[in-house]
Order: sequence, then C-alpha cells, then structure tokens
Amino acid sequence: MEESSLTGNAPSTGIAADPAQDAAEHTRRGARDVREWIARVEAAGELKRIDARVDLDQELSAIACMAAQREDAPALLFSQFTEPAEGRVLINMLGASARRYALAVGLDPDLPVPRLITETRRIMRRRIAPERIAPAQAPVNEIVLTGDDIDLTRLPVPRFWPGDGGRYIGTGDITFTRDPETGRINVGVYRQMLHGPRRVGMYTSPGKHGGMDRDAWWARGEPCPVVVAYGIDPIMFMVGAQVFGSRESELEVAGGLLGEPVQLTEGVVVDLPIPARAEIVIEGYLHPDDREPEGPLGEFTGYYGNPRAPQPVIEVKALHMRRDPIITAALMARYPACEIGAYYAVMRSARIWDNLDALGVPGIRGVYAHPAAASGWGMVVVSLEQRFAGHVAQVLSLVAQCPAAAYYTKWIIAVDEDVDPTDLNQVLWALSTRCNPADHIDIQRNTWSTGLDPSQGERELRPYGSKALIDACKPHRHLADFPKTTLLRRDIYERVAGRWTELGMPGAAPAMSAFDDGERTLAKGHVN
Repeated sequence: MEESSLTGNAPSTGIAADPAQDAAEHTRRGARDVREWIARVEAAGELKRIDARVDLDQELSAIACMAAQREDAPALLFSQFTEPAEGRVLINMLGASARRYALAVGLDPDLPVPRLITETRRIMRRRIAPERIAPAQAPVNEIVLTGDDIDLTRLPVPRFWPGDGGRYIGTGDITFTRDPETGRINVGVYRQMLHGPRRVGMYTSPGKHGGMDRDAWWARGEPCPVVVAYGIDPIMFMVGAQVFGSRESELEVAGGLLGEPVQLTEGVVVDLPIPARAEIVIEGYLHPDDREPEGPLGEFTGYYGNPRAPQPVIEVKALHMRRDPIITAALMARYPACEIGAYYAVMRSARIWDNLDALGVPGIRGVYAHPAAASGWGMVVVSLEQRFAGHVAQVLSLVAQCPAAAYYTKWIIAVDEDVDPTDLNQVLWALSTRCNPADHIDIQRNTWSTGLDPSQGERELRPYGSKALIDACKPHRHLADFPKTTLLRRDIYERVAGRWTELGMPGAAPAMSAFDDGERTLAKGHVN
C-alpha cells in the first residue's frame, strides 16, 4: 500500500463551510463503523459473503484479485479459514466502485464521476469536531487485553502475495500519532507487518508526518506513542489516505463527511484517543532501538515495494476488540484490483481542485487523477478555459507542486474546457491533435517521489522523481485560427436525447460536454 499517505494537521481553525450551503450538515450520511457499512452495502447489492473455508496465505487475496478484475466487483466478507482464527476479513471494501464511494459519503450512487468530484468538493468543506465518549460506551471495548494476554497472531491476518515478507495486519488501517511539540494528532495509513503476538512493524516513507512525529519523540529521548485501528469504516480509511494542510484536522474532515462527530474514547496505556467504534485497536510504543526486518509488500503500483530491511516495531501494550472482529484488509495491486481505486481518484481530484482555487487560479473546469495510473497517484488531467497568455503553463506548474498532487505524480496534462478530463478517450484525442511533443512538454526534475517507484533502479534516487507537464490545449496565440472542433448543436442534441427511447436506443442518451453554439459552451452535466 502507499506507505504513508497523510500529511499531519494542527488543531482546526474552526472555520467550516457556509451552513446555508448544506442545511443537513449535522445529519448523518455515512456509516459510523464497518458493521453499519456492511449492512448498507449489502442492502444495495454491493456485498458478497464467502462462507467457504479459504487459506489466509495468498488464497484469500487471490480470490479478491480475481474478482476485482471487474470495476463493479462487490466487497467481499470472509468468515471461515483453513487455520484457527478469531474474526472475519472484509476486502475490496471500496475498490474500483464509484457506487460504493458514493454510498460511503451519502451521495447519489448514480452520479457520474464528474458530478461526484464536484459534490465531493462541497461535502469535504464541512468540518465537525470529534466527540469523546466514556470507555464503557465504546463498542471497541467489548474486549480489552493487556500484557501477555495479547496475541495478535490469533486474528485472521492475510499474506497477500507470494513475495511478501510476511503477513500484513495493517493495509486497511488508520494510525494515530501526535506531534510532541504542538499536540497535533495525525491520522495516517501505513503498512504494518505482523511480527509476533505483541509486535507490529510500522513502515513510513520519508517526509510523511507519521514518521516525522516518530522522529520528534525519539529526538526528545522518548518512545513514540501510537494507536492503530484495523477494522474501520470507509470514511476514516479514505480520509486517512488523503493529503490535508497543516492546519486541517482529518478527524474533523471525517466528521463532516459522516455528518456527525467521529466518536473517540480513552485508551488504557498511551496518551492518545482511540476510535470508539473500530473493530480492533492497539496501543503501543515505537522505540528507536527496536527494529525487525520488514517487507517487501506487493504494492499499489503493481510491483513489490522496498526490499526487506529493518523497520521500527510497535511494542503493543493494549488490545481493544469487538467480539467476532472484522479486519479491513486493503489489497494493493494494479487497478482495478486495488483498494486505492475510484474513491481515491475522486477525492484526490477534489483536493487538487480545491488547492487550485485556494491559489486563486481562474478558469478551472475539471480535474481528474486517473485511477488506472498507479491508483490515482501517477497522472492528473486538468481542463481549463484559457483566459490569458501563459494560463496553461501556470496551471500545469501549480498542479505539479500543489499539496494534493506534489507526491509521486508523474504526468500532468492540461486540456481545454471542451474535453472531459475523466474520459480517457477524449484526453487521448486532445493529446493527439493539440499537443506537439517537441514544443508542448516540459520536465520538472528532483521532485518529491516515492521509494515504491520501480522506474528508477537505484533506490537512493527513489525519494526523488520527475514530472512531465504536457500542454494538450489549443495554442493560446492561435486560438482564433485553430481548426474548429466538430460538435453537435445543443438544440439538436436535446431533441435526439428526448427521443432516445422512441428511437429504440438502449440505455440513457449519452451525456455530451460541449456544443457548437458559436462559442465555447458547456453542458449542464459537465464539471464546472
């Protein structure tokens, strides 16, 4: 999985979206925990229960990988295993399904992807602070164990790929760390290999706030306190995989998406809150001199990640657990059989667009981080209405280095407003007819990248990367003379769309994004 996919956050400024924009801000839209989520997606026909016995060593993940070759593959809930194990495994929780993403955040599951992005921008502006509940009221405290009573090896922990270094309990997890100076709590998603009954490896890549928090504690001569939840609702997982600014709280973002405060409670060992409605939570410490060989893990790139090497280990001091707990396992693979799929593409696109708005960039008509490009990490397409000389170059440069897109992204492509960035066929058309490679491709070097990028052979180079900035727009200086695009007239389109069923055509009339009205105009359904 993406080894560390969060920036940290400071206490919120308390500024929320305009309440008039969403009168139902405090009406719950999402599922508060994974059990509510299972009920919701099962009612929608998006869950498959598998009661046959399966092997946790590669067979479970093989079933998930093979089933998820289809973008509409359901979530899979496994309950029987060939070895003794206490609990169940939910995999492909979101996967490549835009419908399940919409269900997770309370949007219409039939919305097209461009509308999902614009609606996601709206609902991600809401902020609701978390609330504390008494430990006795927290479902995760049905079972609480400490010391030698803890045995994580009794849980159904999968080994995903034949070359993996071990079993990974943490792929669909969230991890809490705290900045020892500011008290800011960071919520991140980090890969975690199970080493023993009370030992869990925690890998973070350079520049990520979980690792920075850890190092800050060690610099003080103190162990780093850590809380990890392994069975979580999709909102917490999705928010944990996004990039937020240093003054934004992931917990408040999650509350805004949920429509009510995220419930936290007190632990029994470390000075960090724990998610009250999670399935499994551990409390523990990272010590600077306690490391074990970790990895590799088959990753979201479709390749194995970093080779086996010593990594810090969480010394587990307390375990909180619901009865018959559910582990949320996230398969890392090539799209579409990857848990970083449709949801990540939609949410990352919304975050990039928000970054551009915050920078004051005009004329943006759409943004899309294509999920097939390393699960949304590798390529971003942005459409814009050109308003001045140099507008395209400005947009390309700012997308390349804005907080939401700076990490890893290799390809940034700008297209005109008559091209839907979510439609790869249209993007390829623009690349082929409006981009002259010798003139319209710029390169940024020594950019922020990942150790998981196999295109660079030398591992010491991998924290650094490069980006191609591709102008696939009509040349601004020749807009008046550029050949006219073949487009339908709006009134003719609407006439035919209204007769679609009468004409005996299957399904709904296809949405069109641009029309020949004598000027550049957009359909209502287009992103804007």
